[in-house]
Amino acid sequence: MTKIFPVVVLLAFVLPSIAQTKLNGAGATFPYPIYSKWFNEYHNMHSDIEINYQSIGSGGGIRQLQSGTVDFGASDMPLDDTKLKQMPIPILQLPTVLGAVVPAYNVPGVKGELKFTPQILAGIYLGTITNWNDKTIASANPGVNLADKTIIVIHRSDGSGTTFVWTDYLSKVSPEWKSQVGSNTSVSWPVGLGAKGNEGVAGMVRQMEGAIGYVELIYALQNNITFGSVKNASGNFVKASLESTTAAAAVTKIPSNDFRVSITNASGSDAYPIASFTYLLIPKQWKDAGKQKAFTDFLNWMLENGQGMTTQLKYAPLPGSLKEKELGALKDIK
Repeated sequence: MTKIFPVVVLLAFVLPSIAQTKLNGAGATFPYPIYSKWFNEYHNMHSDIEINYQSIGSGGGIRQLQSGTVDFGASDMPLDDTKLKQMPIPILQLPTVLGAVVPAYNVPGVKGELKFTPQILAGIYLGTITNWNDKTIASANPGVNLADKTIIVIHRSDGSGTTFVWTDYLSKVSPEWKSQVGSNTSVSWPVGLGAKGNEGVAGMVRQMEGAIGYVELIYALQNNITFGSVKNASGNFVKASLESTTAAAAVTKIPSNDFRVSITNASGSDAYPIASFTYLLIPKQWKDAGKQKAFTDFLNWMLENGQGMTTQLKYAPLPGSLKEKELGALKDIK
């Protein structure tokens, strides 16, 4: 027994030194599938690092970061200067992937893909187009037998970066929408039913005949929900895909010192018009040096290796030139 005792004492001192570093984040549902995969894969390679993420919507993530209850946040809407000043510490807004928001619908009797013009989408969400056989919808879809069915409009009930992307697009293509509603993570909706998260909107559209809602591309694909093509700024109907999402970013100039850009309604002929970067909101100053090093190491891995995992989940990887700028920006995290 006396020979075993020193070993037990030694383990008591060694075990705390190999304990896990746990980081907590919260925010956007838009990138949750890829974040979940990244955090899990990184933990598999580094068992001493655990990154937990709550998919609660961009608004919730911003509030929790501001209150200091999480180590990092996530948002599809980059913070403007006013919101940045409300943060207790400087924040680095780091684009992680590109995604697309699609008009998902459940129209009985319609097989195949519906086409949506900016006027149709704005009209539906303003409440001026209320039936699926409306002449505006019919004119964009010649030959399609549209049911005499009331449109059930579904929108997000929580503060949401997906909502920001959707309303940012509508504000660009519809003067009425811009003046009456505007763009934000939460807006005063003229019509419709609310659902929580991309998951909630996707579920309601799937269950309710006559419904239309906006969801991130992967949620439409995962739930086998039909979604339509959208007429872009060049006048072409384009369906969301990796290629059309990448095309939206390709025509956008991104400065080296500020990654806040909007790529909705991009000018490229092949660009899908409702596309966006999504952002991690990362403190530039950390009190815990262990957490700072662990998360900075993860971010380097995410940019160098994690981008190769994006396409299998229907996100578009970051352009190479932007990735290099971001790797340089990580040096600001202290």
